[in-house]
Amino acid sequence: MSKQLRPTDVKRLNRQWRRHTNGRAALIVESVTQPFNLGSILRSAAALGVTEVWLAGNTADIDHPGVGKSALGSERKLTWYRSPTAPDAVTAARSAGYGVLALELTDDAHPLHEVPLGPDTCLAVGAEDHGCSPGLLAAVDAAAYIPQLGRVGSLNVAVATAIALSEIRRREWERLEEPTVNGAHGPAAG
Repeated sequence: MSKQLRPTDVKRLNRQWRRHTNGRAALIVESVTQPFNLGSILRSAAALGVTEVWLAGNTADIDHPGVGKSALGSERKLTWYRSPTAPDAVTAARSAGYGVLALELTDDAHPLHEVPLGPDTCLAVGAEDHGCSPGLLAAVDAAAYIPQLGRVGSLNVAVATAIALSEIRRREWERLEEPTVNGAHGPAAG
């Protein structure tokens, strides 16, 4: 019967995944106005090894109590910048060595699981209601979408961000699945 890992085992498992993660991940958040959405995005970003976050447009303030309530302190583990515009954030991300991928339904977007990714990827996400702005879309390298099968046409921005960041990491890890800590799956020990 399966049992939950103890906190020490979870830390050990997470440390093994970090050792097998060479690519960098970053995030541009444009005009995500709801503090709880931003906090959830930051928590997922910190959990998946994002190190840099650019906040653009009228994105909620990172020190808003609602951000802290859903981020649970993870916002303090990220380096973040406030950019005047989303295209400025794309320029900054490129200057830091990232390829920039927008998560948006566009006429030239690829399914997320098929889009070409480099080793250092910056994901750009847009507002809850309107998605990425035309300026952001014009500035990025490519756009991707999450294929959906149901009768609902979109996902919450925080959920979509978590799925996309997880897919970016999955691409790097897909060759590493071997049993490790207490039978839980993780990267090959090294």
